[in-house]
Amino acid sequence: MPLKLREPQAGRTPYYQIRGTYLGVCVEQSTGTSNRKLANDILRRKREDIERGAVARPGKPNFAEAAINYMTAGGEAQFLAPIIRHFGTLALSAIDQAVIDRAAAALYPNATPATRNRQVYTPISAVLKRAGIERAVKRPIGWRGQRRTGWLTKEQVFALLAATDHIDATSESRREFRALLVLLCYTGMRLGDALGLEQANVNFKQRTALLPDTKNGRPRLTYLPKHVADDLKGLPETKTGRVFRFHNGGWLRGLFKQAAELAKIELPDRVAFHILSHTWATWMRQYGKLDTADLLATDRWADEESARQYAHVVVSDIAKRADLLPVPKRKAG
Repeated sequence: MPLKLREPQAGRTPYYQIRGTYLGVCVEQSTGTSNRKLANDILRRKREDIERGAVARPGKPNFAEAAINYMTAGGEAQFLAPIIRHFGTLALSAIDQAVIDRAAAALYPNATPATRNRQVYTPISAVLKRAGIERAVKRPIGWRGQRRTGWLTKEQVFALLAATDHIDATSESRREFRALLVLLCYTGMRLGDALGLEQANVNFKQRTALLPDTKNGRPRLTYLPKHVADDLKGLPETKTGRVFRFHNGGWLRGLFKQAAELAKIELPDRVAFHILSHTWATWMRQYGKLDTADLLATDRWADEESARQYAHVVVSDIAKRADLLPVPKRKAG
């Protein structure tokens, strides 16, 4: 069957698909667009790629096969499915920086640079390395996102927790909301991880909570201090099997805003629950005496640079050697 476009399929994909065989090369991939004119342009370029040898012929390494080999060897499968559909049998030798940039734009046209990096650039780089191709992949501008490291003092946190007794909610919701804030502040969990926490993954005997799928792409076993475990133990069972009944939305954020106002806390712009995660990291440096390597070992962050952003909250022993510097003697009186 010659190469041709297949119409978008309702309920399956909004994009045109390229299917067929050309010069002995079988193609089955998404165009990444619902615009027929653009899809035809992509189809034309696909034929040209095959003609110039950019698409792997039978027996030559292609992306789909390399991705399968990568996953079979234990590589992270998350985010790879749409990339495989997009590249299909594209030759590994044809995947350069421009091709990766176009794939990111086609697959996630409205995503942030950080999302594109996590869901396109990083998986492609991993597949190429596994296939023995050492190619430097430049990340999109702004891929690290905007660092926000505001945090709360212990007095502010205590006031915030006390304010939950006066928010506009039922007594049961107030208690549950307070338990959520305590969990975030004393474990460093992200809000999404906390709201998705399953009751079956909480071990009260060992005081741990398992997060099987975090933003970092790997599971995290979280330690629960005794007072955190006690708060969770006091919550009623839910029909969903999750620890909390709450959902991430305007009502929940409204409760946080109420509590912050009652506690007289001024939050940075566009910062809400996540400030408690930063507070945990800051307190672990200040009170727990953890260094950057220790923070990284908690599995809360995927790389050292992310954990290093909290180094400024403590004065290092080396910096304290300023006490040894010579100073002039002061005259008596």
